[in-house]
Amino acid sequence: MATTAKAASRPAPSRDSTKKAGATTKTGGAAKRGAKDAGATKAPAARVVKAEPFEREVVERLREEVQASLRRKSPTERRLAGVSRALAVHSQLARGLLAEAGDTLAQKKGFDRELFIAAVRGLGELADRRAIPLVKAGAEHDESATAALCAASWLSDASLAPVLNKAATQRSAHIAFTAELARVIRGESPGAHLRGLAPKIKESHRISLCAEVLVPVARIPRVPPGVQYALEVLRDAERHLGRWLVMAEVAVHGGDLKPIQEAREKSNEGPGGARAAWAYVAWALDQSSPPPIARPTTELVARLSDRPSADRDTKFLFRLAHAGVKTTKQLLETFARELPKGEDDDAVRAASYLLKDHGREDLAAPIVEVAKNGKRDELRGLAVACLWDAGKRDLSRELAKELVETKAGLFSSAWAALVLLADAGRIPASQPIAHEPAVRWIQAGWLE
Repeated sequence: MATTAKAASRPAPSRDSTKKAGATTKTGGAAKRGAKDAGATKAPAARVVKAEPFEREVVERLREEVQASLRRKSPTERRLAGVSRALAVHSQLARGLLAEAGDTLAQKKGFDRELFIAAVRGLGELADRRAIPLVKAGAEHDESATAALCAASWLSDASLAPVLNKAATQRSAHIAFTAELARVIRGESPGAHLRGLAPKIKESHRISLCAEVLVPVARIPRVPPGVQYALEVLRDAERHLGRWLVMAEVAVHGGDLKPIQEAREKSNEGPGGARAAWAYVAWALDQSSPPPIARPTTELVARLSDRPSADRDTKFLFRLAHAGVKTTKQLLETFARELPKGEDDDAVRAASYLLKDHGREDLAAPIVEVAKNGKRDELRGLAVACLWDAGKRDLSRELAKELVETKAGLFSSAWAALVLLADAGRIPASQPIAHEPAVRWIQAGWLE
């Protein structure tokens, strides 16, 4: 355990040493400027933070599960990978565990494993230098190339430039596109090659490209303008409104205002349902304007998710609720009716927003009941996190301590650890816990 803590808390190189490392090449300096524009420098600093006792306990339990899965792949590996990603954002111990798992699988050539994908993505998005060898190794294998090359978008290390250059000339258009996108974000390419690759991407690859590359890249608040032309080509070919929205978000982060204007124009055309959906797209791209007056429906919410329609993903509903859009109240109440059954994630999340924003104090007790006696392990922890987000922090803290002390299931304990980390000031008070992407990682094992 001491070795892990030491590795997890290893300080990142100073700005001066990083500058010297890339000073010998032109692309090194460009990469640093590109990464800075992309927001990579905003990742949590790798400074020494004393681990809390509950943090050590939960990460140690996670370590046991991860090591068992490394020896013999577990059916729950995807979920373990998701928990590792969620905890690694706030815990250096968990970050060290993720790095160890990635190194082990790289040595075993296990590039198709969910734990390797979680390691390269998680460490990469945190701008952790331990991701660099994982990116280099993963980029050479089709099973992990997309994840590894995407992760390079957050890393400014100049030694990745040859790796990205090589991958950008591959015959597989979607892999080449991912590598070239990373080069543009890092400031190593103006984007002309990216635009040339976009028309070559098949529909099936465009779907996976959206889920595996553009969804995480959309979390970068600012990207270079060289991305906009290629994304325009992809949007013109895209029929799924949720994926169109993700492509548009990345373009808007690159300074392209055309998607906003296009969405506003389409909100005035066609059938009523289509107009309402496009109105919500326009609002999502520019939230300085008031939200649409049309009430969202389950069908509309599913259409605006970046996941396949069959998943019936409700991410967009909770995006609206988090923004305080009042028209969500009726749909939230519809979902919250399932709360007494103690089985549904959406019911718990909907109830927490009704409690916080609409004064539904009567829903506090049912959420507590789910936290204590929910039928699924991860749902119990989610309920505790939702109570924290709803403002019931004293109650949430006590329930979280109880979950850790009684050694509840690993997934509920992971949520409890996040609550207690927030209580210790390790997560900003304004940042919700039970919100994307953490919900996706822990509850569904979606590793984008």
